[in-house]
Amino acid sequence: MKLVVGLGNPGKEYTLTKHNVGFLVVDELGKRVGIDIQKSKFQSLYGEGFLEGNKILLLKPQTYMNRSGGAVSSASDFYKIPSENIIVIHDEMDISLGRIMIKPGGGSAGNNGIKSIISSLGNKDFIRVRIGIGKPNAKSDGANHVLSNFNKSESAMVEESIQTATDAVLEIMNNGLEKAMNKYNVKSENKENTEQISSR
Repeated sequence: MKLVVGLGNPGKEYTLTKHNVGFLVVDELGKRVGIDIQKSKFQSLYGEGFLEGNKILLLKPQTYMNRSGGAVSSASDFYKIPSENIIVIHDEMDISLGRIMIKPGGGSAGNNGIKSIISSLGNKDFIRVRIGIGKPNAKSDGANHVLSNFNKSESAMVEESIQTATDAVLEIMNNGLEKAMNKYNVKSENKENTEQISSR
């Protein structure tokens, strides 16, 4: 069984903020595989179903970002899901807007949701699908940046990254982590190199 977690904050005021891209990807994944994420348990909204005969659980913690770990550990303990079968989708300021990077294990890179999950699970072995939101400008700090909405010029790139991240999660579940990393990390790097060349 796989547990796919999208990180974000509950409440309409946060729906389209940068910190909520994890929720948006899980919603898109639910649409694609026909899983309704409306049940309430594990301090979360969740839904369960099957993909290619394998059971999957989609989870949107409702604890606010910095307490996501309690929700994730509750669900993983209940279903006895090992950490290596957990995929966490979250925003990442250290990755440029529009890029997607898949990472097995590692630190939190300053993301409070990831810090909480590492603390609650007691290990760093879960998979991360990191969605770039870019760094704040000189007039904004990190907290304000992640809680701000995407502007009009960013919207198309964000929508593309949500679709790509959803594709990446499906690739991990269908074909394994290594193939997904080779496909999406390289594609993301090539995209950034092309953008850098075109801007010179």
